[in-house]
Amino acid sequence: MTHREEYARSTRIPPGIPETWAAVVTAALRTVADGLVVGTSGNVSARVGNVVLVTPTGVPYDRLRPEDAVGVDLDGRQVLGELRPTSELPMHLAVYRATDAAAIVHTHAIHATAVSTLVDELPPVHYMAGALGGPPRVAPYALYGSEELARGVLQALDGRTGCLLRNHGTLTHGATLDQAYDRTAQLEWMCRVWLAAASVPGRTPTLLDPEQLAAASGRLAGYGQPG
Repeated sequence: MTHREEYARSTRIPPGIPETWAAVVTAALRTVADGLVVGTSGNVSARVGNVVLVTPTGVPYDRLRPEDAVGVDLDGRQVLGELRPTSELPMHLAVYRATDAAAIVHTHAIHATAVSTLVDELPPVHYMAGALGGPPRVAPYALYGSEELARGVLQALDGRTGCLLRNHGTLTHGATLDQAYDRTAQLEWMCRVWLAAASVPGRTPTLLDPEQLAAASGRLAGYGQPG
């Protein structure tokens, strides 16, 4: 009996798999529609109990069906589906094991990827950096899908919920897929703002100081409607 079959026969597979898989596919489709990825680049995942649902490698998101759900345990062993998980699985699992994340969005967004080649940390041009825990850091370049990349991402995420990956893209996580996606969109937007401001000849963008960012972070923590 394979590990997948043993797992399926156990009581450890949590409820909510179909609904969460549908949400993963929806988020993945949004990354394409919003121009954050091209083709099958980037990936999305969500954790349901001890199962991580993740987009498969090399499959266009608009072809994914309910029966194509791909799930692994926190050790990376496939427990659901026949398609192979994304090649960036080590990075996703490292974040789930080290944080309280319930969802992750990884993109190759153009402005964020451009910024990742220029700085070691996104300059604080906007208070929304506070929504990510502070100015997003840039993880050192490492081969995609490698444990080295996963380790670099964890270091860049220390105290943050989003980071840039050198010459690669972005990664954000959250308590929900909507939150992780919103952080991705905000990160790409901040990178675009900084690039636009920094490109004006003879001018240097003003930046927020730590006290201003801390004040914004405190207010953002209570932003929105009560749950």
